[in-house]
Amino acid sequence: MQHKSNDHIIEGIFPIGLYRAHKSSLDPTDEAELEDLIKKRKKDYSRGFKITEDKYIFETKLANLKEFCEKHIKIYVKEVLGNLDQGLTFYITQSWLVITKPGGDVNVHWHSNSIISGVFYISVKEDDHICFYDPLKKHRKPYILINRDEYGVWNSDIFRANVNNNELILFPPWLEHGFTSNEKNTTDRISLSFNVFVKGSIGIQGTTNELVLR
Repeated sequence: MQHKSNDHIIEGIFPIGLYRAHKSSLDPTDEAELEDLIKKRKKDYSRGFKITEDKYIFETKLANLKEFCEKHIKIYVKEVLGNLDQGLTFYITQSWLVITKPGGDVNVHWHSNSIISGVFYISVKEDDHICFYDPLKKHRKPYILINRDEYGVWNSDIFRANVNNNELILFPPWLEHGFTSNEKNTTDRISLSFNVFVKGSIGIQGTTNELVLR
């Protein structure tokens, strides 16, 4: 991330990788399985959103969509995490549907027991977005608030990422995020969320930080 001018340069340091990929269409079999999942009994939560009781959807359903996600997880591991080929296997652990009713929203949260988190958007409306919250803000204490006439990548505490149907987003699980209110929509917003973990030897072999995960 860099901004250049005739007499100065602004560089972004320690950036966070937000990965996006678009799938042209859903496989008919996946579409039918999704319809069945949505119709089945859901677990109720407050604030107008629900998640499916099945938290391991990819283990038995949506094979083509899972393959698409796994393809891009491999690219994310290489290009964002910088792991080229160390004999590690990154795999999807849990996966679940989130159904947000009109007027509902999701509180800010992050994902534990995960190395990568992902969301695939199934049904969203124009201008829908997910919000990500600056993880460094809590460390800037005492916080000095300078009046801002413009907001950009250098001074914003919240990043709103627009989302579209059949779009996949991958991001670090510790990055706080939340869906915005579904007030303007008259239909449900539907997405599939999942977490990724790893098998293999991580850390440095022969040292006290080596950890073998089988």
